[in-house]
Amino acid sequence: MGQGNGAAGSAYYPVDFTNTSGGACTLFGYPGVSFVTGVGGAKIGRAASRNPAFGSELVTIAAGRVAHSTLQVVNAENFPNATCHRVTAHWLKIYPPNQTAPLYLSFSAPTCSRRAKSVNILAVEAVRPGSS
Repeated sequence: MGQGNGAAGSAYYPVDFTNTSGGACTLFGYPGVSFVTGVGGAKIGRAASRNPAFGSELVTIAAGRVAHSTLQVVNAENFPNATCHRVTAHWLKIYPPNQTAPLYLSFSAPTCSRRAKSVNILAVEAVRPGSS
């Protein structure tokens, strides 16, 4: 996960997926992303919604090369605390597209613990070729 860039009420973070195998691999679609209480811990709030800014495409990643996605983290202060129930998350759980084994990243941010549809803190784009 790279350095974030701020925008009105949000920050955008690049999420790189590196192929550590000896051969090419493919990814298609969106990663699954959520805040969690720790490695193997419970989900906090809602999982990331899918940002359709870029359509899904089959991305072939050569050995040692990278594909990326962008994660939007909305400022939890944008929501009334009665709706949000603000907490600080310290971990992200990320499922690469079409994978069943999650990756965990240490990442701290204020978030909303409520799962109401109106409270959407995370949004993720489809995986694209190259690094962010």
